[in-house]
Amino acid sequence: MQFKGLTIGIPKEIMHGELRVAATPETVGKMTAAGARVLVEKDAGKGSYFEDDAYRKVGAEIVSDVEELYEAADIILKVKEPLFNSQKNKHEVEMMHAGQTLITFLHPAAPANHEMVQRLAAKGVTSFTLDGIPRISRAQAMDALTSMSTVAGYKSVLMAADMLPKFMPLIGTAVGVIQPAVVLVIGTGVAGLQAVATAKRLGAVVYAVDIRPDAIEQAKSLGAKVVDVGVPPEIAVGEGGYAKSLPEEWLLKEREAISEAVSKADIIILTALIPGKLAPVLITEEMVKSMKPGSVIVDVAIDQGGNCALTAAGERKQVYGVWIDGTKNIPGMVPVSSTWMFAHNIYNYIACLVKEGKVVINMDDAIIASSLVTKDGKLVHTGALEAIKKMGSEVK
Repeated sequence: MQFKGLTIGIPKEIMHGELRVAATPETVGKMTAAGARVLVEKDAGKGSYFEDDAYRKVGAEIVSDVEELYEAADIILKVKEPLFNSQKNKHEVEMMHAGQTLITFLHPAAPANHEMVQRLAAKGVTSFTLDGIPRISRAQAMDALTSMSTVAGYKSVLMAADMLPKFMPLIGTAVGVIQPAVVLVIGTGVAGLQAVATAKRLGAVVYAVDIRPDAIEQAKSLGAKVVDVGVPPEIAVGEGGYAKSLPEEWLLKEREAISEAVSKADIIILTALIPGKLAPVLITEEMVKSMKPGSVIVDVAIDQGGNCALTAAGERKQVYGVWIDGTKNIPGMVPVSSTWMFAHNIYNYIACLVKEGKVVINMDDAIIASSLVTKDGKLVHTGALEAIKKMGSEVK
C-alpha cells in the first residue's frame, strides 16, 4: 500500500480567520485505505463544517494536543505557512522535527516568510510549497494555487463591493441615474479572470491590465475593456505562459501606462504574480494619492509581497482616503468550496510524492523540483534566495 508505515498529521489552522483544513474526511479516507495512520487535531475541520466524528469514521485518530501530532507525524499537511501558536506560546516550526516533511502554501519569496523558511531549514524539515507547482497538464489535479486563485478572485470583488461607499451597477432613480462603479483588475490570470467575471456580474464597468497577450484576450472575452501597457511579449511572457519579472525600465513604463486608469477606478483588484518570486509593485504611493476618496484596493497578491506599495499584510486600512485591503487568507473566507478543492489538490500532490511508504524527492520531476523549499538543512528555493538577496540580507 502506498502510504503504509507513514503517519500523516493534519493540524488545525491558526491564522486569524482561517477556516480551511488540509484534508476532508473523503481524502483522509483515501490515505487510511492506502495504509497511512492519520492524525487530525480536534476541531481542525470545524470551520469547514467537517466534524471530528466524520474523520473518525474513515479511520483517523483525533488528537487534542497539537504538539503530540507534530511529534508523531512523518508528514504534515497544512493550508497556510507555519505561524506562532499563541495557545502553546511557541511557533509551529518549534514543534516540528528533523526528517519531517511539510506540505503547504509557504510563499517562501514573501519577505514576511523569509525567517520562517530559514528556521524550517535549520530544523532539518523537508518542505514543499504548493504555490510552486508548475501549470503543466500533469500537475493540474495538484494545482492548489489555481484552485485558491479562483476563490480569491471571486471573493475579492465581493469584499471590495462591501467596502465601496456607492453602488456597483448603474442604478436608475426618481432623481436621476447613478453611474456604475469602475473596476480595474490588474493581472488577469485565474484570479483576475474570476474577478473580471464577478465584477461584470455585479454590473460594474471593468477594465483589465496584463502584460501577456493571451491573458488580456481572455479578459476581453469576459467583457473587460483593455488598458494597453505596451510590453513586448518576448519580455512579458515566460515558460508555461506565466508572466516574467520585468526589467526596471519596463516596470516604470507599465506603471506610467496604467496611472490614468488607476486614478479613475473606484475599485482595483491586484492579482499580478511572478511564479516563486516577489510580486511586482505596480501601484505606488503617488498613484494611491491620485485615487478618489472612498476608493478600494484589494491586494490579492499580498501573499507574495503585494502589488501595492502601501499594502500591509493581513490588514485593512485607509490611506489618503483609499481603503487598502491586505487580507492574507481570502480563500479561507469561502471555506466549504475552497477546502473541497484544496484537500483534493494536496492529496494528489502527496500521492505523487510518496512511493511505497517513503517520501521520494525526484529532482528530475518538474513538479517536485519547483515546489521544494528546504532540504538537508538548507534553503534551496530559488525565488526565496533571490528575494532575500534582493533585500540585502544573508541566508542564515
